[in-house]
Amino acid sequence: MDHRPFRVGSLAVIGAVLLGGCATTAISSSIVTTTTSTTPPVAPIAEPEAMPVDESVVVASPESTVAPTTTVEPLVREIVEVSALDTAIPAIGTSSGAETTRLQQRLLDLGYWVQATDGEYGLTTRQAVMAFQKYEGLTPTGSLDELSAMRISEVDTRPFGRAQAGTMVEVDKAKQLLFVIEEGQTRWVLNASTGSEIPYSEPNSNNPDVVEEGDSVTPVGLHKVNREREEGWWEGDLGQIYRPKYFRGGVAVHGANSVPEYPASHGCVRVSVPAMDWIWTQGLLPIGSLVWVHGDIPGASDGA
Repeated sequence: MDHRPFRVGSLAVIGAVLLGGCATTAISSSIVTTTTSTTPPVAPIAEPEAMPVDESVVVASPESTVAPTTTVEPLVREIVEVSALDTAIPAIGTSSGAETTRLQQRLLDLGYWVQATDGEYGLTTRQAVMAFQKYEGLTPTGSLDELSAMRISEVDTRPFGRAQAGTMVEVDKAKQLLFVIEEGQTRWVLNASTGSEIPYSEPNSNNPDVVEEGDSVTPVGLHKVNREREEGWWEGDLGQIYRPKYFRGGVAVHGANSVPEYPASHGCVRVSVPAMDWIWTQGLLPIGSLVWVHGDIPGASDGA
């Protein structure tokens, strides 16, 4: 985590959200949409500024005061349906081959990003399977076991984050997932690993005489990308990070060699190195773009 100062740009409005090249193959499943209705939270109303009182003037109190009523139209979430597979994908574990090609295409159709449909059960396939397992509440091993194979063959809706408006990256600390949101619709899901929330005290990687201390917390809230480093690996204060996109001080979304199933970072949001390259190639987190972090890490008490 880099502890240098940062700049904050102008705010963007996503009131309806608050509280409330790489993959070369096309999506092939039959997709239709339906809608469900949810009621958005009501934003707090700012108190009016107090006016000076003229004690020489007496104002009679009105006999009654009727508060105005406001009707808030519920947001409508578009649920994207996909067809269940006629022929189920077998439990292939982490084996490569023709069934892995089918699995990779199925993951893409559902919105879990993989680098290619090449039949190789490599890094991005393991990461996508782990993301699927996390979203579905299965044991996130990255290996396609019997239960995961059955579920991925029969699931009939694409995953979605909590955001229902705006364009942003949404980080769900409870699920340990990153959602790519475009105009309120979840387009892609990536496996992620956020801050472990275990306090640390470690020598600075660039200056061993300096001790870095922190709480390893990924800060919740609505943030904006304010700086970035496009060139590959570099040595941060707490170790090597890959092509970071900073959104809160030294906290960034960045590539890492280790993106486990649990929160493991010093506070940053880790994704795989190929996934970070894809984020840069697709222009998904430009300067000024929104990053919404919410939830509690697994095992923590419920809260923001």
